[in-house]
Amino acid sequence: MKTKKIINHGDNAVDEMLEGIALAHADLIRVSAASPRAIVAQHGPRTGKVGLVIGGGSGHEPTFVGFVGKGLADACAVGNVFASPPPDPILACVKEVSRGAGVLFMYGNYAGDVMNFDMAAEMAEMENIEVRTVLTTDDVASAPKNEIENRRGVAGNFFVFKAAGAAADELMSLDEVERVARHANSRTFTMGVALNPCSLPQTQRWNFDLPEGEMEVGMGIHGEPGVKREEVKPADEIVDEIMDQIFAEIPARQGDSVAVLVNGMGATPLMELYIMNRRVQARIGDAGLVTSGTWVGNYCTSLEMAGASVTLIHLDDELQRLIDRPCQCAMFRVG
Repeated sequence: MKTKKIINHGDNAVDEMLEGIALAHADLIRVSAASPRAIVAQHGPRTGKVGLVIGGGSGHEPTFVGFVGKGLADACAVGNVFASPPPDPILACVKEVSRGAGVLFMYGNYAGDVMNFDMAAEMAEMENIEVRTVLTTDDVASAPKNEIENRRGVAGNFFVFKAAGAAADELMSLDEVERVARHANSRTFTMGVALNPCSLPQTQRWNFDLPEGEMEVGMGIHGEPGVKREEVKPADEIVDEIMDQIFAEIPARQGDSVAVLVNGMGATPLMELYIMNRRVQARIGDAGLVTSGTWVGNYCTSLEMAGASVTLIHLDDELQRLIDRPCQCAMFRVG
């Protein structure tokens, strides 16, 4: 049996979505004339500023396209659902945002994205545009501590992109923006659970099987297997399982500050996310840490997957300043 979606045709869903986003937020973003899959900030790129280009597959909205705007990403290359953008729209983004200070690529650690963004970087360098790359690797469930470089980038993109975008907006050098991005990524930790799968617009079939009454702990945002399956637990027990894993990663001391993202995967009601946040905040307080900023909602989704993730970024003075710096994009505003 096919799943139900409000679409016209699966093959046109991404392009029609981008057209709708551009129409809704024309004051903030525009579509590049060079590629319909390259979205550019209206007020981002400027002389002497490092250009921040993000991107990845669609289906995770508002990640990635929703994070383009003033004080955040300057441009975003958009792929098909759960698929990397090809090099051409990435290169179109580079040309749109290059203002003489270099360009930083930021995206999740997935093989297809690495291959295509690397190709685009080589093409840009042939045109004398310097490009650096920082991969996000915040998913603690996707690889052990001694293999951090193999971890996936998931909802923690939100904080890492925010810090790097603020650094670029402060007109830091390419070296410094890259340093900030790596620093933020190294202090950002995410773990999630899935309760039900999602279905792609082209197939309208569930993309994995999850038995009745079970949840997948550590599920990836494309349906990648997690670390285990178990019976669905009460909200507090789910949060405790997530927080235990995150606290095992954070070298925080009493009195340190963290910022929090309780993220919905697409089909989880806000009621449930706020119930989770209640327990997240209790656990942070019990650990002697201080919450300095909380976001609750759909920030990195997997189409209509039911489930949620929790992200903590371990703040220092610099990261606190950058997370607090005003920005405005299609999906949220700070300041």
